[in-house]
Amino acid sequence: MAVKDQLITDNYAIYNGDCIEVMQQLPDASVHLTVYSPPFAGLYQYSSDDRDMSNCLNYDEFFEHYGYCIDEIERVTMPGRISAVHCMDIPLSNAGCDAMFDLPGRIIREHEARGFAYGGRRVIWKEPLLVRNRTMMTSLHHKTLCEDSTRNSIANADYLLMFRRKGENPVPVVHEVGLMHYSGERSVPTDLLGFRGMKGDQKKNQYSQWIWRQYASSVWDDIRIDNVLQFRSAKDGEDEKHVHPLQLDVIDRAVVMWSNPGETVLTPFMGVGSEVYGAVQAGRRGIGIELKPSYYRQAVRNLELAGSVEGAGDQTELAL
Repeated sequence: MAVKDQLITDNYAIYNGDCIEVMQQLPDASVHLTVYSPPFAGLYQYSSDDRDMSNCLNYDEFFEHYGYCIDEIERVTMPGRISAVHCMDIPLSNAGCDAMFDLPGRIIREHEARGFAYGGRRVIWKEPLLVRNRTMMTSLHHKTLCEDSTRNSIANADYLLMFRRKGENPVPVVHEVGLMHYSGERSVPTDLLGFRGMKGDQKKNQYSQWIWRQYASSVWDDIRIDNVLQFRSAKDGEDEKHVHPLQLDVIDRAVVMWSNPGETVLTPFMGVGSEVYGAVQAGRRGIGIELKPSYYRQAVRNLELAGSVEGAGDQTELAL
């Protein structure tokens, strides 16, 4: 196995290497949850490495490569458990208004062909003006609306796709006192705070019920877009102008909903360490794999911030 570097602690194990080769060393059904954002096919090039999926020549080649990754995720995932994939529709031109590639739809089909059942998607809303200012897409300009509104597009949402490995879950994910905190821009109404952590009949737990209504919604419209780990110093000379980690609110919601404390959360495209960080902060153990050395080094720095969280297992269980 070609691992260039690794860091193993009581709380997490991270590897600078190819995700498929690393996952091949993990035991069957040893992962309780997978959360990750794969390379967005055809949108960004992250490095010149031949193993980097962002270098694929076309969508068919991308999904052939990605298929091996899905196969490994399916193998290492406990039956009945969840793999959560963050993605978006891909504009097929810089203008953004000509056509879109349905990346979420293709990801769904690939997972269904490889032992996963599709469980739905959460839409992560993005404010159009902020998207326009970040991307400078002419199709999002009001000027374009005034000149020819058929050339307008939309501020593409992100999606969190939920897949369940087929089979019966042998270890239920339980919340004996409901959900204990909310990850998002809203605040839980103050008149519900007295119900937080209540024991007994959870039908009466109005604090947790309020949070669950937000999480169960098909549209997550208060994700804090800039609530991300440090990433700017991870850029190097080979990068296009793109590094934007998955928001910590999204990660926390997924980890809390779909895993128990002490369980193992995997991310095969670790980037700067966001999913591992979120897992550790929530009292889980994280496994992260990243091919790009500069991203891996930034993940090491970011995860130092999570080092004070008490680990849930012995580090030898995380080592390959």
